[in-house]
Amino acid sequence: MESKKIRVGIIGASPDRGWAARAHVPALTALPEYEITAVGTSRPESARAAARKFGAAQAFTDARQLSEHPEVDLVVITVKVPAHAELVEAALAAGKHVYCEWPLARTTDEANTLMKSARSAGVHHAIGLQARFAPAIAYARELVAGGHLGRVTSATVYAARGKGAGGRIPAWAAYTLDRDTVAGTLEVAGGHTLDALQHVLGGISDLSATLSVQHPVSTIAETGEVVEATSPDHLLLNATLIGGAVVSAHIHDAKETDARTRLEISGTNGDLAIVSTGAGGPAGIQIGELRLLGTDVAGATWRELPIPSRYRWTSGIDPAAQGFNVAQMYAQLALDLRTGSRSVPDFDAGLRLHRLLDAIRLSADTGTRQSLG
Repeated sequence: MESKKIRVGIIGASPDRGWAARAHVPALTALPEYEITAVGTSRPESARAAARKFGAAQAFTDARQLSEHPEVDLVVITVKVPAHAELVEAALAAGKHVYCEWPLARTTDEANTLMKSARSAGVHHAIGLQARFAPAIAYARELVAGGHLGRVTSATVYAARGKGAGGRIPAWAAYTLDRDTVAGTLEVAGGHTLDALQHVLGGISDLSATLSVQHPVSTIAETGEVVEATSPDHLLLNATLIGGAVVSAHIHDAKETDARTRLEISGTNGDLAIVSTGAGGPAGIQIGELRLLGTDVAGATWRELPIPSRYRWTSGIDPAAQGFNVAQMYAQLALDLRTGSRSVPDFDAGLRLHRLLDAIRLSADTGTRQSLG
């Protein structure tokens, strides 16, 4: 693309609340390479309100019209997963670059279709796996690849979110308790955490998994309505990496105390730990600030490792902000669009992660160990 600003249309840009308002808009406004030119919501009044609030010239209730508008270069899709396929296909048909939030689709077959459509369209396609762009994770990947730990022998993951603690859940999040929405613990906390793990250490070769619903009912905080949960809220994983290291992971929701994430990596020459911190810590590895701890001799105590400034690709947003890792990813996507490089996770990466989650589900359903080929 030329040096002019990348013009963005956001589908799902509610003016009141939502991931677009919390993360995408702050991320985009922090980067001089981008300009929000269009927003889309399901109602005319909210679309107009969003346009005023976010400084967009165009407001739409028809996503296809937003995608086809000549002042939109990149379509960003931030709505619930069941609507992703239709909206992605509309953007691709219009010849636009696409950034779709994770999960990519309802099913792996649907994700495969979107991946093929994106390849055929010849555009840039990005999937919202922004934890890869957290400075701590990017630096940990470099250290592992450079042999800082020697041979990696194991990884232990503990990822607990506070969502649903005390048996209460906000109304906006109640839909995630329904497995058909594909936005539960496995898909969101599990998907983001396991993608970050594989980004640092390489792919999973085989696994055994248990999925469990430990909180079968929740109360909607605002109304007192009781809703049943069909989506698992606990994942236990035993896995082997392609490189031979073993992995143990416990990922769950409704943590009453000290919800947090810790990814600890052991090697023959030392250890690393990626640890959530700050207000975003209880929300998951992809949100908020992460610290990197390390050791380099046997018996040493943990010490915080300073992260080189080369892993900070944006300066216009607080590293503790919910949208910081999203901004980091947008910064790299802008470079891709300018140069033709392909550095951000695309629909191919999204498809691979869908296949991993399928293997977890099948292992949990059948009680058998699954190979990922």
